Amino acid sequence: MKTIDARGLSCPEPVLLVKRAVLEDEFPFTVLIDDETPRQNIIRYASNNGHEIQLTEQHGEYEIVFTK
Repeated sequence: MKTIDARGLSCPEPVLLVKRAVLEDEFPFTVLIDDETPRQNIIRYASNNGHEIQLTEQHGEYEIVFTK
């Protein structure tokens, strides 16, 4: 499974990395982030585009798995 490590990146870069993975049909894939703003934006992107995700949080870091 592909992992996108977007920790430390500012928006819109994490969302752009997610969009690229979606366009390249790399499902399933995981996104790692460590900031609330990219978390919200990635969740919004997934919701607006009909993608299923699983979100987990541990010690201030988030893992979002896109399944399709």
